[in-house]
Amino acid sequence: MTDTRTHAFRHSQQDIAAARKIPETPQTLSPTYRLAFADPDFLCQDALRPVRLQLELLKPEMAMNEAGVTSTVVLFGGARIPAPERKGAARTPMLADLSRFYDEARRFACRITEISLERGGSEWVVTTGGGPGVMEAGNRGAAEAGGKSIGLNIVLPHEQAPNAWVTPELSFNFHYFALRKMHFLMRARAVAVFPGGFGTLDEMFETLTLIQTGRMRRIPFILFGKAFWERVVDWQMLADAGTISDEDLSLFRIVETADEALEAILNWPEG
Repeated sequence: MTDTRTHAFRHSQQDIAAARKIPETPQTLSPTYRLAFADPDFLCQDALRPVRLQLELLKPEMAMNEAGVTSTVVLFGGARIPAPERKGAARTPMLADLSRFYDEARRFACRITEISLERGGSEWVVTTGGGPGVMEAGNRGAAEAGGKSIGLNIVLPHEQAPNAWVTPELSFNFHYFALRKMHFLMRARAVAVFPGGFGTLDEMFETLTLIQTGRMRRIPFILFGKAFWERVVDWQMLADAGTISDEDLSLFRIVETADEALEAILNWPEG
């Protein structure tokens, strides 16, 4: 680890190493004797939740700063959508049909990354949830273009490892959904939403709500798959009912292909 400190005090890592070598006595074996910042039992107490929230905000932020990531393009979408070559194993015929969006996500991420690299590689870095399905396709397309990509994974009751295409030094793991969502949007310059389930719907509606209410500036917001999204959500009915305004229907655009999505992003009106 490179020591970039400007002060002369002893490094905390030195004390952690030294503490591992102390003689074992009733006093040193007591949990109270552990260094507070190196004591998982202490840090995982309910009273320390505010500290854990802060740490989960800081760690990815510092790593992205170190990697020079200045802006991102975020891909949301279903973990269960298979690659076309694996669609025969899909649990339903409809899910097999949705496999075409794996390829669209892959092409979209590849093209976004090509643009990113043309700009130096710090802007428009592809970001996904780091898992399988559409997320895998996004990280895969970025890698195939020769660029880096971010994976924001989360601990789930069932085992879930990051997909193999996430850039290792930009692979993160979260405990708090809320902090994960913040990192999805803190650097976002565009959002692309592919067909998906509860998680995708949650991410889509939360982002739209932030934009609608002015809590987040308006950015290109793309939905892939007209047939899917117009069956899942009756957007016009929401406007007709008055629960959203007619103007809210312009917060997003529905496309079918990566090329259409890219054109929409590049020509998105200033606002």
